[in-house]
Amino acid sequence: MKFLLKIALLLASSMLLQSCTGVPDGVKPVTPFELNRYLGEWHEIARLDHRFERGLTEVTANYSLRDDGGVKVINRGFNAADNEWQQAEGKAYFVGDSNTGALKVSFFGPFYGSYNVAKLSADYSLVLVVGPSTDYAWLLARSKTPDKAQCDDYMAFAERLGITAQQWIWLQTCV
Repeated sequence: MKFLLKIALLLASSMLLQSCTGVPDGVKPVTPFELNRYLGEWHEIARLDHRFERGLTEVTANYSLRDDGGVKVINRGFNAADNEWQQAEGKAYFVGDSNTGALKVSFFGPFYGSYNVAKLSADYSLVLVVGPSTDYAWLLARSKTPDKAQCDDYMAFAERLGITAQQWIWLQTCV
């Protein structure tokens, strides 16, 4: 009986962890995706509210290659309440083939979450990233002031995924 309980717990844990690295309904990760073009610094233009980023401004994400073939992720933001910069380092790996923008990212040991590139501009200057559900989403850009028409197009796309305009927290202005 104890053996069956252990197996059931292992299966439940495995399914729970897998659900954190899935793709939400309606989201199709971008393909073709070129990691080398995606690497570098991105500015967080808008995000959905999350406890782990609450109160942060001037947020950036920097992606670089790891020796093991994965991606080093450094997220950095300013916490005005504490008057200090906060930084988190993580790692990301492709979930499937490297031609598809579906990765899993971890900032906490063996626990991974989805990083789905849902929409990406042809010049790799603007991206909509969605997590394991549409409760997690970010609009990132190479510039702190991306083009307003392009931002509006991405927000309309997010709306079609079920993310309403009222849900977004804007850190930067599209011009």
